[in-house]
Amino acid sequence: MARTAIWTSISTSLTNDIAEGRYGPGDKLPTEAVLAARFGVNRHTVRRALAAMANDGLVHARRGAGVFVAQTPTDYPIGRRVRFHQNLTAAGRAPAKQILSLETRAADEREAEALNIKMGTLVHVYDGLSLADEQPIALFRSVFPAERFPNILRDVDETKSVTAAFLRHGITDYTRASTRMTAKLANPTQALHLRITEGAPILRSVGINVDLDGTPIEFGHTWFAGDRVTLTVSNS
Repeated sequence: MARTAIWTSISTSLTNDIAEGRYGPGDKLPTEAVLAARFGVNRHTVRRALAAMANDGLVHARRGAGVFVAQTPTDYPIGRRVRFHQNLTAAGRAPAKQILSLETRAADEREAEALNIKMGTLVHVYDGLSLADEQPIALFRSVFPAERFPNILRDVDETKSVTAAFLRHGITDYTRASTRMTAKLANPTQALHLRITEGAPILRSVGINVDLDGTPIEFGHTWFAGDRVTLTVSNS
């Protein structure tokens, strides 16, 4: 009878550890050196076992950080109303946002067209990172017309919520007028923030939100980590 390859036995043992809950979704596995000592093999053998597990979707490597147990992708609805905190809470995840930058500048041509304002008109720009259970799932940029929402950057800074910031400006409801999605590869900056490998698949969403009168109030870009989010499209 043919003997089972050592790397296969290691892969099976680690897979059983995950199945039995020793390592949960998002947990970091021990380093190659620690695993090599545990199983009495060299690092190359451990690396082959981890590569096989990665091919099966059980783990994923983050450059410079280690190997992590794969998360179950979060369902994220894209419909007439896109609400980050509500979406994550409904999926059983703990939502959070990290502000990367807040600035006021002149609108470029694309921003001006999306917001129906003149190019060069002042806009407020909010760049941030969306997290689920403390794991980054998306980078985003929201652009608002400064004349209509003069204090929105202060309100975003205080509330960490665009919906709450809009409410302070009298916007009780708003809807998504358009959404465009494109598959991309993560550049070095995106990879660093999302803790993924440079060149890993991401999904870019470009959307325009409007108030109840149909006036554009937000032009947004979101870059989702491809293995952490399942986008679902609905009319609700």
